[in-house]
Amino acid sequence: MSESAEAMLKRLAMRSWRRGTKEMDLILGPYADAHLAAMPPDRLALYDALLGENDQDLYPWMTGAAPAPERFSTLIAEIAGFARDRNRARS
Repeated sequence: MSESAEAMLKRLAMRSWRRGTKEMDLILGPYADAHLAAMPPDRLALYDALLGENDQDLYPWMTGAAPAPERFSTLIAEIAGFARDRNRARS
């Protein structure tokens, strides 16, 4: 039995907010809230794969401290830009 679209969105949102580190919760959670519902299936699959990565790898990719794998580079740039813009708006 395959996962319904609604169940997938709930799962991805939960995994975005409940990471291993608070820093990644605060980066991925708001991004997921703002973007998941409008993502096409292929982008959701890529985001799902990204969530399978370790926070110890994700955080340096998001901050630019380490290069992101090619398959994730566009998505990570989008998420990192969203996080930067969000932080600027809150300052």
